[in-house]
Amino acid sequence: MTDLEEMKKRKMPLNLAIVHVDPDAFLANFMGWLEITAFIKAQREGEAEIPADGITPKLSPEKLRTGGVHDVGNDAIFAFCMTAALKADKAAVDKVEAALIESMGKEFPGSFGLWHFRATIDAPVTLEDFVGQAGKKLLAEDLPPPPLRAKENWNTGLRFFEKARKTNFVREVMYPLALWTRARWTETQEKGVAFLQHIEDNLPILREALEDGRNDEPFIANVLLKMAPGVDMELNEEYQGYLRSLARR
Repeated sequence: MTDLEEMKKRKMPLNLAIVHVDPDAFLANFMGWLEITAFIKAQREGEAEIPADGITPKLSPEKLRTGGVHDVGNDAIFAFCMTAALKADKAAVDKVEAALIESMGKEFPGSFGLWHFRATIDAPVTLEDFVGQAGKKLLAEDLPPPPLRAKENWNTGLRFFEKARKTNFVREVMYPLALWTRARWTETQEKGVAFLQHIEDNLPILREALEDGRNDEPFIANVLLKMAPGVDMELNEEYQGYLRSLARR
């Protein structure tokens, strides 16, 4: 089996753990993902050769502390925290964090990614700051009052959408995000219409957007594009074009 085949083999169960928010499956497959990605990176940099037995090497405590391994860990755990937040499954995040601290200590690979969902960041700067803080509220089921809910849902959806497109687990985050987007905007249509801007214009637009039955990236992009005026968010022409291109089927 080639290393890329081994990578695909190891990534598949991790993908499923993320999309289904399964902490046990995530923990069972996390180290294997760190090992294969670190080994392939070392090979490409001329720092490793294929072992005679064909078995991917384990990571030593020293290698677990390297920046490349932490980057991979941050990406995987951030994706897991995002899907857990979309399901308000705080227990899943707690379980993953506790198990990784027990096995590798507080500075485990991915600890910085998870920090964004735990810390209180008063002045978010990075995309990860914004996503983590929004995710922290979702995990705590800290809902804004009805008049502010649609706008906060739009902002959260936008930040999650942007981050999902930057992770190695795009489809695994995008599908739960689409389900969440549909649920939140259906709730707005049924219970929060009075708080939309220019209801007579934006309610028909919302209904039309929700008629698309596919839960995918174009659906999310279209909702974000079409409902921006409904929550008084102004997008520049470049960003409108960006969302419009992603909404095309």
